Amino acid sequence: MNAPATPKYAAYLCSGCGLGDKLDVGALEKIAQKEGKMAVVKSHPFLCNAEGVQMIKDDIANDGVTHLCIAACSRRAKAEAFSFPEAAVSRANLREGVVWVAAEGAEHDEVRQEMAEDYVRMGCAEVRKMKVPGGNVKEASSKKILVVGGGMSGMTAALAAAEAGYEVALVEKSGALGGFAKNLWKRVPYAAPYADAQPVGAAELAAKVSANAKIKVHLNSTVTETAGAPGRFAVKIAQESGSVAEELCGAIVQATGFTTYDLAKLPELGGGQANVVDQAGLEALAKQANGGAIKRADGKEVKSVVFVQCAGQRDTTGQHLPYCSGHCCATSIKQATYFKDRDPEIDTVVMYQDLRVPGMGEDFYRNAQDKGVVFAKGKASKVSGGDACKVDFKDLILNEDASIDADLVVLATGQVPNAGVNLDEWTATVTAAESGDEAAKIKKGELQKISVLNLDYRQGPDMPQFKYGFADSHFICFPYETRRTGIYAAGPTRRPMDLLQATEDATGAALKAIQAVENAARGRAAHPRAWDLSFPSARLEGCTQCKRCTVECPFGAIDEDEKRFPKFNEERCRRCGTCMGACPVRVISFENYSCDTVGMQIKAVNIPDEFEEKPRILILACENDAYPALDMAGIQRLTYSAYVRAIPVRCLGSVNTIWITDALNSGYDGVMMMGCKKGDDYQCHFVKGSEMAFYRMSKIDDTLKQLGLETERVQTMEVAITDNARVVKLINEYVDQIKAIGLSPMKGFG
Repeated sequence: MNAPATPKYAAYLCSGCGLGDKLDVGALEKIAQKEGKMAVVKSHPFLCNAEGVQMIKDDIANDGVTHLCIAACSRRAKAEAFSFPEAAVSRANLREGVVWVAAEGAEHDEVRQEMAEDYVRMGCAEVRKMKVPGGNVKEASSKKILVVGGGMSGMTAALAAAEAGYEVALVEKSGALGGFAKNLWKRVPYAAPYADAQPVGAAELAAKVSANAKIKVHLNSTVTETAGAPGRFAVKIAQESGSVAEELCGAIVQATGFTTYDLAKLPELGGGQANVVDQAGLEALAKQANGGAIKRADGKEVKSVVFVQCAGQRDTTGQHLPYCSGHCCATSIKQATYFKDRDPEIDTVVMYQDLRVPGMGEDFYRNAQDKGVVFAKGKASKVSGGDACKVDFKDLILNEDASIDADLVVLATGQVPNAGVNLDEWTATVTAAESGDEAAKIKKGELQKISVLNLDYRQGPDMPQFKYGFADSHFICFPYETRRTGIYAAGPTRRPMDLLQATEDATGAALKAIQAVENAARGRAAHPRAWDLSFPSARLEGCTQCKRCTVECPFGAIDEDEKRFPKFNEERCRRCGTCMGACPVRVISFENYSCDTVGMQIKAVNIPDEFEEKPRILILACENDAYPALDMAGIQRLTYSAYVRAIPVRCLGSVNTIWITDALNSGYDGVMMMGCKKGDDYQCHFVKGSEMAFYRMSKIDDTLKQLGLETERVQTMEVAITDNARVVKLINEYVDQIKAIGLSPMKGFG
């Protein structure tokens, strides 16, 4: 609900956890009352205990308090105790941010107290510009989950969601469930004793899916259009017969799997020649044999076989796949035992450069050795097919050239994801087509044919991809998450993986989809601010239609209305604030996070004059990595300069350059921006936010020069959540650097 028309502001100060011993709490109360303009100011020896929390609740219920500043511990601590949904709440970090990081001793008492007073000023200033978010609940919100892909990943995701009580629509382009797995004879062991290949289980899983009343299966079908947003994806599903079904879904799991790398691209390794097959080809031969003798395509029984690992993988030339597909070593071991289990006299050689068998694969590998499988460390240079195959290779143990004959050669060719259209290629093609390029128009049509989701997004028809074509989701920070809110990637379309990893991955993606539909139904944000009811709005009378917000939004959450003004799609929005940072005229804001909530904190700090020789340095710290690192420094009692003032921001991408210029004009001596790692191995929870901030700040040098300031006064740094010791070092070194440069000449002009 929105705050009442007449707000009432209150500040609550805690003296527990050593705050009362190190700080003059009475002086802080006066700051909150006089400078913070708080109508109610109270302190408590342990504000987070039942009595302290009840005191605040009573003031909200009985005295009409609508906005409150809690001056105690970090906003990352005691979140449950200090949760007051009916009020706007700011947090002044006096524990981790002041008393636990400021140096001990009487000589430091003054600067420590000044630091605490500034944080109280900042907390009061912030809450005065906040509103209680109203949420954005859609009455027609759907909790059905769409799963695209009927392989092991897709079936597992569908079944996991259905068994959790959610309806599922499962789309499979072929006429049967099972995907790649249904073509396997056996699978790598995934349960004890891990010694022998085990049944695949694809048919049994398909039967369970088909029998589940909550799962509607669409076979021989593809998705032709996906419009809408989390909670209300309108999906059109075209069947081979020509009929079109429609589903209203709350979230989507894309589990479209992979295809094997094309053998024809490996002529030097015998690709395209007789009796040279890939691992999928051998599975077909094994399945045809059905436990009997495995025969070649010409009917000859195989008596010798060579498995060539990393065929077209881990390639450094740029011609083939640069990555390892993860499953291939274990798959070759499995396939080698097909032969040994049938006839121990069959010669089986696995030629490898590095053997990688994660999990319990060591047991499987040892058992294969016991069965007589030979593992040769070598790199194949040439494979000749035909009636008598031959593999030329470099023996990496003896460091000499050698060759080996075989009836059959099996190439481990790796996984190529079925992730749909590459959006960089799509954008370039559409741009060219719109300019009249006929060839581009044809290419656009061809690209549309390979689209998986056919998204009705201005950014393109599929999810963004990594440079190797896998769906963009960070494997450490947020697996399954993609840049399309409410759409999750699972299985080998996300990264190379084996069958066990794919099914585990699918379960995780299903859980994320469930979280998405539940959050959408409550009007809340998705990952990572899953509790957040706020959403952005724009003051359109001030909008210049520059389109920076629509272009820079990492999640495709902003479109344009018929008048070409920004139109926010709240359910797609992750609440990162990148649009707010992008806006040159500062007309975009959230109810509880805006240019004003941060700007007023910056202005609330008491800036000493040039004669006091006390620098003031502003830290804008990402709430996902840098701010937790600062908190951890406090928890570990690592001291850093008390001349800094840290403000957590939702993402470095939300930083508007006006904050930087306001700070410098006000007399701050320097600004440190701390964000997540950017690039291909990014750790930014909002994907592109940190990258956008670094780009924007690269343009600020001219502004600094116009102000007559050194460019070193503004620095942007990458900080990980584990950098608690490093962040202390960065701060102290930067303070020393500012002292060497000299205090800002802007003091007294703010």
